Amino acid sequence: MKTTLLGALLGVAATLSFSAHAEQPKSQANVIFILVDDLRYDGMGFLQPGLKTPNIDQLARGGSYFPNTVVTSALCSPSRATILTGQTARNHTIVDNNDASEDGLIFFPSYLQKAGYQTAFMGKWHMGQSSDAPRPGFDKWISFKGQGSYYPTTGLSPDAVKAGRTHMLNVDGREVPQKGYITDELTDYALQWLDKERDRSKPFFLYLSHKAVHSDPLPATRHAHQYDDFDFKIPASAANTPENYAGKPMWVFNQRNTWHGIDFFYNSDMKMTEYLRYYYSTLSAVDDSVGRLLAWLKKQRLEKDTLVVFTADNGFLIGEHGLIDKRNAYQPSVRVPMVMYRPGTVPAGVTNEGRIRNLDFAPTFLDIAGVASPPQFEGRSAWPLINGSVASAQWRPQDFVYEYYWEWTFPMTPGTFAIQRGDLKYIQYYGIYDTDELYDVAKDPDEMRNLINDPAHLDAKIELRKALYEQLADRNGRHAIPYTQRLSIGSVRRNREGTGAAPYPESWQVEPNRLDRLDDVLPDSRAKQSAHDQGKPFMPLPVVGRGTNAVERPAKR
Repeated sequence: MKTTLLGALLGVAATLSFSAHAEQPKSQANVIFILVDDLRYDGMGFLQPGLKTPNIDQLARGGSYFPNTVVTSALCSPSRATILTGQTARNHTIVDNNDASEDGLIFFPSYLQKAGYQTAFMGKWHMGQSSDAPRPGFDKWISFKGQGSYYPTTGLSPDAVKAGRTHMLNVDGREVPQKGYITDELTDYALQWLDKERDRSKPFFLYLSHKAVHSDPLPATRHAHQYDDFDFKIPASAANTPENYAGKPMWVFNQRNTWHGIDFFYNSDMKMTEYLRYYYSTLSAVDDSVGRLLAWLKKQRLEKDTLVVFTADNGFLIGEHGLIDKRNAYQPSVRVPMVMYRPGTVPAGVTNEGRIRNLDFAPTFLDIAGVASPPQFEGRSAWPLINGSVASAQWRPQDFVYEYYWEWTFPMTPGTFAIQRGDLKYIQYYGIYDTDELYDVAKDPDEMRNLINDPAHLDAKIELRKALYEQLADRNGRHAIPYTQRLSIGSVRRNREGTGAAPYPESWQVEPNRLDRLDDVLPDSRAKQSAHDQGKPFMPLPVVGRGTNAVERPAKR
């Protein structure tokens, strides 16, 4: 399954061996849904000059770019569950990245199967149960447990590698060793299924879910140094200045020096400008993958019969407000890249301003297949917006309601609820002694001026608070976390001359780049305690680019 360097770069060699047999056009469109992990909304070359994403850029030139695509939960598992079920987190109940039940959930490809589609899932599942086993709704299945690994031996000890251990893939219920770089290998499997394994008399839905560019991003060796001389910029709001924190909640400043803060991100002393070299180099293999799929569609004369969708499960902050990662309700966290391509159907070279939520993906895919949405779907089809039959100026999106439920594994981000109606976004926090926020994202896209106490916006604040509370109720009219509607900020005042805030515990103050940087999120156990008693890390994990977490570490042949 190994992809040659030349083939990956040119997007040609890996497709030459496939059959040139062309299929008959179908009334039901094929769909290739490409989902990347943690990619910023602007992480593409046509938006950031100097980024090398020629194939994704080709999708945008030949199709439409949707800059106002957002996710209702900016976290892997809840977002993926929303995509798959057409439901919000309060209803599908996959509320964090920890193990959760999938009981009672129906994934939208099951409806496509009933409509005659052949379906395949390849890549990162990381939703619900901690299992890589095949799920209902897919005729073909390739996955791995949890986050997966970029290389077959990434993170394994030298002794484990010497003993022949390697990371594994689940191929239709059978454990198979990972052989190469994960992005390339998933693409190999995808092309093999498209060309050799599926029923060609049926339309297909390919769900290609890449590990990239999730932390710690490790690029393919062919891309390892392509941005060594690139001058990446971080946002102006990353600076620790009174102006940048004016009006911001306290938790935002307190997170600055944590796992998800710009000063100590992932508990390292790496600069964000250096991290972005890994991040965008890792995206390059995804771009190669897009190129290989487009080449296959062209060769099979299926371009006009296939919708290609390129998007991400959530956004990613690179220093905005002193923060990194996602989870919060700020724009770089909730906005995701979205490009759609189908010549002759999706308008070419268009920037479409209409808002689409990940909640709308499932009903849109069913609409394309001519299947009515089931009653549990909460979003609506965006296909009229996408194909241009409804202009973006006439598109009337539903309110964008956001929910993030506090995770014990990464407690620095509080429970967060938000609503955007028109250009106004209101954010409130659950279970924390702090302020809420209100922004006009049209006039203030960087969310620097908190309007929460602006008398001119009092009526809007009251209206949005009420709407948020009402819309956060689940299908039974209950709130996932029982609480009452906020009517004001509450009793938050402190004596200006009184005691200050408590310091953080001394045991939390550590040096950067420790090998045990992940130990605190692993379950407590006797084995972990024993390792710590001996002064050893329980699960050693060097910072990206070092030791067993290095790019150049060769894959097992």
